[in-house]
Amino acid sequence: MMPFKNITTRSSSPCSIPSLFISLSILTILPLSLFFFHSSSTPNPQIKNLQTSSNSIKVYIPDLPRSLNYGLLEKYWSLNQDSRIGSEVDNEIRKTHVLKSARKFLPYPENPIIKQYSAEYWILGDLMTPESLKIGSFAKRVFSVEEADVIFVPFFATLSAEMQLIVNKGVFRKKEGNEDYERQRMVVDFLKKTEAWKRSGGRDHVFVITDPVAMWHVKAEVAPAVLLVVDFGGWYKLDSKASNDSSSSDMIHHTQVSLLKDVIVPYTHLLPRLPLSENQKRETLLYFKGAKHRHRVSIINFFQKEKKLWDLLINEPRIVMEEGFPNATGKEQSIKGMRTSEFCLHPAGDTPTSCRLFDAIQSLCIPVIVSDNIELPFEGMVDYSEFSVFVAVSDALQPSWLVNHLRSYSDEQKDTFRRNMARVQPIFEYENGQPGGIGPISPDGAINYIWKKVHQKLPMIKEAIIREKRKPPGVSVPLRCHCT
Repeated sequence: MMPFKNITTRSSSPCSIPSLFISLSILTILPLSLFFFHSSSTPNPQIKNLQTSSNSIKVYIPDLPRSLNYGLLEKYWSLNQDSRIGSEVDNEIRKTHVLKSARKFLPYPENPIIKQYSAEYWILGDLMTPESLKIGSFAKRVFSVEEADVIFVPFFATLSAEMQLIVNKGVFRKKEGNEDYERQRMVVDFLKKTEAWKRSGGRDHVFVITDPVAMWHVKAEVAPAVLLVVDFGGWYKLDSKASNDSSSSDMIHHTQVSLLKDVIVPYTHLLPRLPLSENQKRETLLYFKGAKHRHRVSIINFFQKEKKLWDLLINEPRIVMEEGFPNATGKEQSIKGMRTSEFCLHPAGDTPTSCRLFDAIQSLCIPVIVSDNIELPFEGMVDYSEFSVFVAVSDALQPSWLVNHLRSYSDEQKDTFRRNMARVQPIFEYENGQPGGIGPISPDGAINYIWKKVHQKLPMIKEAIIREKRKPPGVSVPLRCHCT
């Protein structure tokens, strides 16, 4: 061994003092070295549990009844029709025989009211893809809870809520006669009986709750989990009647959502992607299309400000303000409007964000985000200031301020915005073009970015679980606000 070679001495006496001293030192140090080497090569099991792989996240899927996910699709397509705005395409699909011959891989509804929240469908589709077909997916499905970093709850919460709104809207906020409530209850009751939930208190469970009204009745019970939401607006909202009630008993508290544990995900865009190579000259300065009068009321009552903004801009030259709805005609109007405009207005409405933002990105129309406080997907991984204009509400509501501000951007600056936008277009794409979403996904798509964002939160999640375990029985810790 090399250490012993280095202590060879030329002294004539085999037991000379220097030689003996060095030999004794080596014999003393060697056991200590072996001890520390052994300690470092055999990690503490508790420390090992806190370590995570950087190239994948291990996901376990509980065996929920099929009626809570793909069975809901079967139920949706078995309806005679959906009478709501935007359902024309789905009603036409129902008349074909395609669904009968491919029931294993039913498509998600095309009705834009539902489709914009289809993240639940594409994420589960990726996890259900056989390992042999998974290419570039950051999430690795495991079949043992002990191996898993997180537990993904395979509940189509948005579709469940929307089904109830189609069948019987009148009981949506009630419990009796509400099938959506029954499904929510079934999910939570099932999970709470599992050892995985008992072990973590649900903190390592992942729920997709993109529709602001999804899982409305059980939000408090799933609040400790990792929530995939499009923004936090739905967690603070009251309906119009409750907003006049000072008790605010139905309002979700700030302690129930947090950027520390939850993940902001994109809406599913409704307009097709425009490649940078196909971009043409844009004659309109600013474009907006949406509902002028809101059917919901937020606690900050922002729709009044949006109406004022509408009135300020409606008569300005090179500005197009259209009132429209999510149907086939409205879609064609939006495609034309966004592709021929330099900027697309994105004010907060019913919720702080909308799929309009992601339609603008796919259309290479520079988003103008009018908001003082907004949550956006993949912050820290995506720099929105490189392709978006952010405007304070107070500035936007000053006469002529917004128009003059947008006119101050040079053609070179706007071209740079669009080049940067073209680079991030794939990041906000869920669809993989596969039946049922089962098949390879884009490595640079929304699903992988979501799982990478969840992966970033694992150390905090595991720390919270350990902290909860060491809490003495019967002790309650005050809820704290971790909003940012």
